[in-house]
Amino acid sequence: MHKFPKDLDLRRLLRFSNEDGSIWLAQSRMLLLHAAAIAGMRKELIDSGGLDHARRIFTRMGYESGLRDVEVAKTIRAGQHVMDMFVVGPQLHTLEGIVQVTPEKLDMDIASGRFHAEVRWDNSWEAHAHVEAFGQQHGPVCWMQLGYASGYSSGFMGRFILYKETACLACGADHCQVVGRPVGEWEDGAEQAAFYEPDSLAQRMLDLHDEVDVLRSSRGERKRGGEGMMGGSPAFQSAYDLLLKVAPTSVTVLLSGETGVGKERFARSLHQNSTRADGPFVAVNCAAIPQDLVESELFGAEKGAYTGATATRPGKFERACGGTLFLDEIGELPLAAQAKILRALQEGEIERLGGEKTHKVDVRIVAATNVELEAAVRAGRFRADLYYRLNVYPIRIPPLRERTLDIPPMAKALLAKYGAVHAKRLGGISDSAMAALMRYRWPGNVRELENLIERGVILTEAGGWVELQHLFPSLDIVAGNASGPGASGALQPSATPQQQRLCEQILSSGMRLDDVEAMLVDHALERSGGNISGAARMLGMTRSQLTYRQKLARK
Repeated sequence: MHKFPKDLDLRRLLRFSNEDGSIWLAQSRMLLLHAAAIAGMRKELIDSGGLDHARRIFTRMGYESGLRDVEVAKTIRAGQHVMDMFVVGPQLHTLEGIVQVTPEKLDMDIASGRFHAEVRWDNSWEAHAHVEAFGQQHGPVCWMQLGYASGYSSGFMGRFILYKETACLACGADHCQVVGRPVGEWEDGAEQAAFYEPDSLAQRMLDLHDEVDVLRSSRGERKRGGEGMMGGSPAFQSAYDLLLKVAPTSVTVLLSGETGVGKERFARSLHQNSTRADGPFVAVNCAAIPQDLVESELFGAEKGAYTGATATRPGKFERACGGTLFLDEIGELPLAAQAKILRALQEGEIERLGGEKTHKVDVRIVAATNVELEAAVRAGRFRADLYYRLNVYPIRIPPLRERTLDIPPMAKALLAKYGAVHAKRLGGISDSAMAALMRYRWPGNVRELENLIERGVILTEAGGWVELQHLFPSLDIVAGNASGPGASGALQPSATPQQQRLCEQILSSGMRLDDVEAMLVDHALERSGGNISGAARMLGMTRSQLTYRQKLARK
């Protein structure tokens, strides 16, 4: 049988962060829980819902965990022998404290789909917990472990691999023994596969509840104006409550906020929640209109009003009649256009360029700006009377960094959206990538979030998880701001030229990472005259950390 590598590379993936109370395995956040607590929950599920109900829940829990560890395996041992990559799963299962795993037979070929595994399990926590609660059993009880093995092998092979216990500690055996094969090769495969399906009564009730939530959410999102209008954070709710209160009225609204916060989405939501919802919504980016065309664009032009005006053309005010006119970046308008907008607001009428006849317009104005209009008034760039007329009902839209609690649901909604756009089904966003999204400062706000998620969808392989490196072109912008993998060393900014040359020399030498670490530790001890504390200081670690690494190296 193929000789498996040591698990030192996997142990290095485990990071403890005292700064924010998180534990990381590569880019996945982990939890360190008392086995007795999980055993207690397992007993309650069995007592309240029966064996089959509890088995289904724990099997599916293990299956999802196994699927997640596939990404760790393919990342940490990319390019190595397929057996070295695959054994990451059994090694992680052992390191995670679930059970000691010893593969005894493994025959796999991904291309043809051939798979057969025989594995020994010792010291199964599930078996011990079940026996302690219910005594010796007549059937296997290591459900979560079976789910993990099936999920990991299925994710690795690209087809459903089903594991069964042929011996179990809970049934009186001295250890557990499992066999894994494609589900179709088991006579009772369909019966066993049922435990991997979410078809219990409780799950059906949860699914129905989720469907209702999705329907409510989709209906709410259509009224609100899209993913950028999602939010339960206090900052967002405060702004949105103001919008809902003013929506049924005809009051002019001034939206302020940084670039990309979603001012047009707010304007659309205000329109959709108003009595004018059946009328047109016309959006104008005032900053994008050439100054010599501003008046004709907004108020229209009569035939012959300027060279090229071969026909009478209504402007944005007339096109928005009966509805809402959204004037984005209103602070960029020239003073002449500002005067005409003021008249339209006060009198409800406009004049087309080159015309003498006034036209009545029934339009609600929603204006937006990302500049300080009061400062523009003081500088003489904006009319004070127009500012006071617009500022009847101001709403400040908070930047994304002030509503970080809204980022996870927004990111997941965007992932689903762009996954559909690009016809790509993904596993989701990894824990470390989500942590980076939460700590990033978002100078581009919601618009930048959309762009990053779409980038992540494009770069991630089908069926994979969006990772940190898929979202951010440069890790410099997120490194050092949190204690996840980026802060602890799993992902760091680009090395200096000197560091890159050193890395190239090490890689060219053909030395393994374990050998490099052992050599560095030995050299530090030699320089310190055998003083462990002195060597630890040279290496930037504590004495206990150095002693621990020495023990690992000797294994």
